[in-house]
Amino acid sequence: MRIDQLKRREFIAALGAAAAGWPLSARAQQPERKRRIGVLIQLAEGDPEGQGRLAAFREDLERLGWRVGINLQIDYRWAISSGERAQTATAELLSLAPDVVLANGTNALRAVQQATRTVPIVFTTVIEPVGQGFVANLAHPGGNITGFSYLEASVGGKWLNLLKQIAPQVTRVACVFNPQRGPYSVGISYFAEESAQRSAVQYVAAPVFEPQEIESVLTRLAHDPGGGLIVSPDAFTVTHRKLIIDLAAHYGLPAVYSERVFAAEGGLVSYGGDYVDHFRQAATYVNRILRGEKPGNLPVQQPSKFQLVLISRPRKRSA
Repeated sequence: MRIDQLKRREFIAALGAAAAGWPLSARAQQPERKRRIGVLIQLAEGDPEGQGRLAAFREDLERLGWRVGINLQIDYRWAISSGERAQTATAELLSLAPDVVLANGTNALRAVQQATRTVPIVFTTVIEPVGQGFVANLAHPGGNITGFSYLEASVGGKWLNLLKQIAPQVTRVACVFNPQRGPYSVGISYFAEESAQRSAVQYVAAPVFEPQEIESVLTRLAHDPGGGLIVSPDAFTVTHRKLIIDLAAHYGLPAVYSERVFAAEGGLVSYGGDYVDHFRQAATYVNRILRGEKPGNLPVQQPSKFQLVLISRPRKRSA
């Protein structure tokens, strides 16, 4: 054997022995495993409101050290506005083996809750998460679910009072909601009706399931003077917000909405939580879970920021 070959072998053996004594972190600086988030969002992909909420989510994740394409992959499923769509989208996302699922809204959360008890879930904008059976309690949710609740059912009474303050002439109020998309709306309607009785206002619960039913409700409401409108938050009413806003303006119906986007797009007034802020906060919980914390140990957060948005009075009914 040549002397240079012998020396080379001795050098490699010595190097291996030295490496065995190095700390594990120094032995191999392996690239960080790319983590995966699955997102179920209520709104359609082309809706700028939905894009804005997810932009805020990604911005805060980046601030916390997560960069899409480098150490993070995000898979989206849009327009989760029905139970059937939610189940299909959930199955698709879970087949990708996400580390965390972000579930926006009741239908999305229910579908993913039923599909997995192990994958961590962070929810946003869910009303009454304890009452709907998603978590055991707010302080100690337990299991694989935590997140950010959106309002309480009692807000229905506040919306009725707000409507009377801005439109004292209102004597009849309809509350529009889709009970399939937002089962909590029944509770909201109950509190709105209680408040209406105290204010001597005639109250009508108006469940709607198709766009033409929205038009029918608002047309009947506008038939006589004194009509007013409350729109409860759910995927159906948000999806069809342009129709609701345009009809309310056409008939000169004072209306109170739950989300800023209604007022931003021409509705009279909105009062509710800050959706964008919810998505920013959700990023902090996703980050903590990706770094090893258990969702069941993270308390469900209640809204701390509320937005009151008021625009000029709606257009009068055309002759």
